[in-house]
Amino acid sequence: MKRLKYYLLQMENNNTTYREMYEGKVLVYSQDQLTHTDYDNTFYHGDVSFEITCTHKLAQDKPTLIYRIPTRKLGFADTSVAAADHCLRAFAPYIDALNEELRNPKRPDKENGKYILHHPAGEVLPRNTAYFAFYSPRTYEYGASASVWLLPDELFLPPEPCLCLCVQVQLPRKNIRKTIRMLCRDLPFAVNKFIAEFDIEGLNRTLALAEKQSSIRAWLANSSYCAFIANGSILPRETGTDLPMLNAVPFQSPPDDEIEIFGVRGMGIPKGVTVITGGGYSGKSTLLDAISAGIYDHRTGDGRELCITEESAVTISAEDGRSVKCLNISPFIKWLPGGDTSNFSTEHASGSTSQAANIMETVDSGAKLLLMDEDRSATNFMIRDRMMKELIEKEPITPFTDRVSELYNTLGVSTILVIGGSGEYLSVTDKIYMMEDYRIHDVTKKAKILCGSGGIDAEMPPPANWIQNRLLYADGFTPYPKGSGSERLSVSDTGFILIGDEQIDTRGLHNIVSRHQLDALGFMLRYLEISENNGVIDIQKKVDNLYAEIETKGIGFLYSSYFTTCERFLDLPRRQELLALISRMRGVRFHMPESDVKS
Repeated sequence: MKRLKYYLLQMENNNTTYREMYEGKVLVYSQDQLTHTDYDNTFYHGDVSFEITCTHKLAQDKPTLIYRIPTRKLGFADTSVAAADHCLRAFAPYIDALNEELRNPKRPDKENGKYILHHPAGEVLPRNTAYFAFYSPRTYEYGASASVWLLPDELFLPPEPCLCLCVQVQLPRKNIRKTIRMLCRDLPFAVNKFIAEFDIEGLNRTLALAEKQSSIRAWLANSSYCAFIANGSILPRETGTDLPMLNAVPFQSPPDDEIEIFGVRGMGIPKGVTVITGGGYSGKSTLLDAISAGIYDHRTGDGRELCITEESAVTISAEDGRSVKCLNISPFIKWLPGGDTSNFSTEHASGSTSQAANIMETVDSGAKLLLMDEDRSATNFMIRDRMMKELIEKEPITPFTDRVSELYNTLGVSTILVIGGSGEYLSVTDKIYMMEDYRIHDVTKKAKILCGSGGIDAEMPPPANWIQNRLLYADGFTPYPKGSGSERLSVSDTGFILIGDEQIDTRGLHNIVSRHQLDALGFMLRYLEISENNGVIDIQKKVDNLYAEIETKGIGFLYSSYFTTCERFLDLPRRQELLALISRMRGVRFHMPESDVKS
């Protein structure tokens, strides 16, 4: 720590680059001899280390610190995502306390200084802000100023598992002494206090919940159910937040649908076709939102921590204006003027066409559950009643009612729909639930009786060709704008990713839950684009290879400080969202082999 203090003391108050701190120039001695000059931006206090890097060139006064705390100091050996998430949340109050001491509403953060830590919402995700990695203890002792003395080889220790926590620090402008206090005294003190007060019992409770979530998720994958909602879950959220609503009605399964999984009782939603109905403001969309949230694990106290859903599930909606490239949408759109719907492209899809494209791409990504709300769907895509079928003989759209059962029977893709305004789905669904005042009832038998012979009894369409097998041309798949020698990557708070010449609208990707997932998507796409690409790319295989690399290296390896509008903190998104992002690119070209088009 005194080496860092030495660098800072050498700087003038008006220093804005902090070059000496980032370089970490050291004079290396061995056996009383100066052997060489080196650079080391890792600093130590005791056996806790931290690495200081420049966040990006426009934020040299806001360094990123990666703290490395040996897990033995915290008293545990678990290195799971759940353990890292717990530690990040447990560390947050110590950073919040430092910021409270610094707080001065009369001064901006650039003058006052501030510690910046990722405060995640309820989801438990792999992150670059809290993870585990192996690091070797230091191999030298501090000398005077910037000199270090190498330890004898026999004192070198093997790498050990460390908890890595990412903190950004906004340094106070023209105030080196306060900078020294923040980096060399206050932050190390907070880290030491976090270690000393670490609640191992709290961690054990988190790990027990994570084990239960994992067990339920594994059980679901091999069962006849696609989702599970535990009794007592709090599904509604406080307005404008991700927090559970106070005084909300706890969820309670209908008696006939109640199952027990590893000691947890709740409602199992069977695979197949399920409709959730009810009057306005009854809680049906809230239930669907909770099912959608169940693709991720949630922290204790979220209210949805035991809402577990098939992890490949995707929320589908209409998306007017999106780009579609070389896609087979023939199961839903039989023909279009001047277009082959088995190999269809458009720069501005209509509501029905976009929803058909979203379903086809989602199925192609490997999803086994579709989640749909009629309020966000194209009406002419979702339904067409008997009278309209008789009136309109030449209709290119095959409504979803005519394919929803085939999706499950042929491909094993289940669907959960929120429907409040049409009875067309009652005759093609396997299970029907009704919400009343946030309480759920199984009304399948009643609905089937009411349906009688008034449901869909017209001739069903022939079996569809669901094959895609699209390949991506490498040309145009680049982060370099045309005529430019510099990459372009920017992520906006409004949901757009700008890369190369592309402006990709992600607002139709409803399963993205944080800005940090958006930033990660941008860096993941950029990595795919700068990787060696020749001719035609099997993009699904390339995406799978990327996730395998992230599994080994962690998502942090994708970050580049070159891009100044991208955030430093990254949350890992799913494979489905990355593939959906690529499908929304307007400047790329896809190719579908002729044999697949005709099959």
